[in-house]
Amino acid sequence: MSDIKYEIIKNIGTLSKSESGWAKELNLVSWNDREPKYDLRDWSADHSKMGKGVTLSAEELSALKELLNNMHL
Repeated sequence: MSDIKYEIIKNIGTLSKSESGWAKELNLVSWNDREPKYDLRDWSADHSKMGKGVTLSAEELSALKELLNNMHL
């Protein structure tokens, strides 16, 4: 399996943190030197390890924001 190259361009925010130090974060990430996308996933404290997550374009993030704005929680 080839290595995945990533660069966290901007940390937008942290949604939650576990006792183990892992945090669910929304970041702007460039994967394999591609155009940065919005990324939501769990990261270790030093960002050397990551869990499964979801990557969204700006248009997809905008659509998700609209959906969440229309939810009644």
